[in-house]
Amino acid sequence: MINQLTLGVGLKDEATFANYYPGKNGTLIQELKKAAEGVGERVIYFCGSGGQGCTHLLQASCHEANRNRLTAVYIPLGSLIEYSPAIFDGLESLMLVCVDDLHLIANRPAWEEAFFHVYNRIHDAGGRLIVTANVMPKSLGVALPDVVSRLSSGIVYQLQALTDQEKLSVLIMRADRRGMTLSEEVGKFILNHCPRHMSTLFAALEALDKASLAAQRKLTIPFVKSVLEI
Repeated sequence: MINQLTLGVGLKDEATFANYYPGKNGTLIQELKKAAEGVGERVIYFCGSGGQGCTHLLQASCHEANRNRLTAVYIPLGSLIEYSPAIFDGLESLMLVCVDDLHLIANRPAWEEAFFHVYNRIHDAGGRLIVTANVMPKSLGVALPDVVSRLSSGIVYQLQALTDQEKLSVLIMRADRRGMTLSEEVGKFILNHCPRHMSTLFAALEALDKASLAAQRKLTIPFVKSVLEI
């Protein structure tokens, strides 16, 4: 399995630090960048609810490690939890290991034990580990207390949600990087008429991008209403 999980596999091109609006999470971003340079804390654990960008930041860390010529891997447990925990085998040979959705190993004894051992192997080998979950370590619900203590030994961070004004800034930034001009007025209209989950907002922006290119239209409120059917 490790041969299939080589650097860059499963990473989205747009999942970079430059493409992430930090809001109040600047301290975490700096620590993640250090880890991707092979310095700083050996273990970073952060959590957040869906749509706050945990996956984006893990993939950005892998992209940054790649740029720094460090070996790294992104492990999306949401896609792999139904397979064998043997996916953790050999990860200690890499400089950076990023594990997404660790809460999924709770109440899965084989997975908990496998993670406990790979944590130790990565630590002993001098590598770095970045982990995300939807709760803080003490709330993971894992049966092995040593897992919680090890995850709590480094930086533990709760992602801070973006304000509506920050979400507007993100939409304008993302639109600009797609080559679109999104005015504040149109951006506020999207925020007021779409679910404010960032992944939903990004999906709306992608749909608008495709539609505007096809129709050669600017992003106006009437155009947005017709494309998004709102």
